[in-house]
Amino acid sequence: MLDTLTRRLSGVFAGLRRKGRLTEEDVNAALREVRVALLEADVNFQVAKLFVQNVKEKAVGEEVYSSLSADQTLVRIVRDELVGLLGEGETAFHWSPSPPTVILMAGLQGSGKTTTCAKLAKWLLRQGKKPMMAACDLQRPAAVTQLQVLGDQVGVPVFGPTEAGPGATPPEVAAKALERARHLFHDVLIVDTAGRLSIDEALMEELSRVSKAVKPSETLLVLDSTTGQEAVTVASDFHKRLTLSGVVFTKLDSDTRGGAVLSVRAATDVPVRFVGVGEQTEALEEFVPRRMAERILGMGDVLGIIEKAEQAMQGESLDMLDLQGRMKAGKMDFNDFLQQMRMLRKMGPLKSVMKLVPGLSAALPEGALDNFDERRIDQIQAIVLSMTPAERSNPELLNGSRRKRVARGSGTSQEEVNRLLEQLYEMRKGMKQFSKMDKRMKKLKRR
Repeated sequence: MLDTLTRRLSGVFAGLRRKGRLTEEDVNAALREVRVALLEADVNFQVAKLFVQNVKEKAVGEEVYSSLSADQTLVRIVRDELVGLLGEGETAFHWSPSPPTVILMAGLQGSGKTTTCAKLAKWLLRQGKKPMMAACDLQRPAAVTQLQVLGDQVGVPVFGPTEAGPGATPPEVAAKALERARHLFHDVLIVDTAGRLSIDEALMEELSRVSKAVKPSETLLVLDSTTGQEAVTVASDFHKRLTLSGVVFTKLDSDTRGGAVLSVRAATDVPVRFVGVGEQTEALEEFVPRRMAERILGMGDVLGIIEKAEQAMQGESLDMLDLQGRMKAGKMDFNDFLQQMRMLRKMGPLKSVMKLVPGLSAALPEGALDNFDERRIDQIQAIVLSMTPAERSNPELLNGSRRKRVARGSGTSQEEVNRLLEQLYEMRKGMKQFSKMDKRMKKLKRR
């Protein structure tokens, strides 16, 4: 997800280190690279142009604040502009004052709309809601069956055309599903609608009739992030006819440039509400602009890791506040590593989790996370378990002879033990730098 953009921007900012003040020449050279990086990530040309212009106006002549170096000053400015581009603050979900809240899901065929319905239902369950899904896609073969199978997986009932009666149209199925949801005291109804290979009048007319039948509180457009700038065009066309309340981007875990995520808000004024980061029904994340901006800039997402860990360790004894404090302070040791190995198994695809770690993506070779063999977790556990309790608590004790002993005990090589130590130190460094910068930013905002 935007890994190439993250790597390119990290390289740009690294070139500004050791400068005491940002000159116009420094900024121009850096921003030329930033603009190229944005365009390569498939960000809309006009959006990229305006973004670079705004950063330049704020960056030229900026003083370096206390311990912040010149590259960190520019990172702060770029981060703030990215947050503005993605949308200031979080967009509140529109809950109906008289349940059930209706969520209409729209999108082109192949965008992952039906799967996203199930993911959203799973997310709502975690929020303490009681959702139901309505299968109103009567165009695509097996679409109703697919939603029913997914409903069984997540434990959410599905109302389909069979329950609505012979010959029921999509608007009639939606209306009767709403009646059933109200009767059974479901507080949310997710309506899955038909898609087409491209936008046409028949599709829009059907969606309009379904929308009038259920009067949704939320109308979410599901977009495939691999379609690039076409996603922005699709969002604009749908918004003109349906008045969208939000966008859901799917397949952000795939090999995609993902620049449309940065363009859609600026081009349509429709906020991104969720992003799909995997095939599992749990792989749906609420979109938070500030956290996404920091992930794009290689700052990671410590809070995102904590949230995933909390979900994974529900019912188990683990002090999450202590974990968060140790991570932010850069004091992780191998006891924490061992503890987190158990969490990683429950937190979804490993590469998605590791991309949230500050500094890790930039520290590893390009493509290393995408090609990571998840069996590596077992190897890491073997290495850590071959250490003494003292060595786990104080990794600095691991000199050459101790590392050889650990390698023999774990059935690995000394190079692999060295690599694990380097990764721990790199993670400590990245988290500590992020924590210091975050504290500095908070102080500046209070002035």
